Parts: sequence; structure tokens; C-alpha cells
Amino acid sequence: MRVENVMNWANRLLAPRIDHRGMSTPSEASRLFLIITLVLTGWWAWGVTEGNLVVWFSLTLLIATPILTLGWYLLSLAARHRSGELLTPKVQNALEAKGRWPHHSVKKNSKSDDL
Repeated sequence: MRVENVMNWANRLLAPRIDHRGMSTPSEASRLFLIITLVLTGWWAWGVTEGNLVVWFSLTLLIATPILTLGWYLLSLAARHRSGELLTPKVQNALEAKGRWPHHSVKKNSKSDDL
């Protein structure tokens, strides 16, 4: 893989997402980390708890919480200076209607085209 492709991929995963109110929401990497952590922790806890559902749920949350805290902190450090991307393409319409566009995210036809 070329370095540019790796950087684009990293930016896409680590950039915060801008919602319809203009607020930054978790990145794709944070969302994937949540799912992966809960699945792996739940899988591990199922064998340890021998199928007891209440204990499995409690143990999954108990173990996943510090893992998620540390992981999200590290992801926030990796995403510190990245500009936000829109959560979905339709978010731009909502932001423009509310007068909140342009935001700190990058619009496809930016001012650099005017220069």
C-alpha cells in the first residue's frame, strides 16, 4: 500500500463525525473498537461464567469498561489534530438550513477552489 492510501484510510477511521447539530461524535475507529471489545469480552466471559446470563452480563461490562476507557483515550490522542467529517452526506443540508455551515469539517468544494 502506498503511504497516501494508508493516510487516507487512517483519516477516514480516526476523524470525528459531525452530526446534524454540528457536534462532534465518535469516529469510526471508536465505534468499531466498541463493537470488537464487547464481542471479544463477551465471548471470553461466557466461558468463564458457564452460561449464567446475569453474571456474564456483569462480567462483560466490568472487564470491557476499563479496556474501552483506555482504548478511547488512545484513539483520541491519535485523532487529536484531524478535521471532522460529516456523519452522512445529508448532514450538510441540515447544517446549511440551520446556518451552521461551514463547520470545522472540510467541504468538498472548499475556498481553495476560488484562489
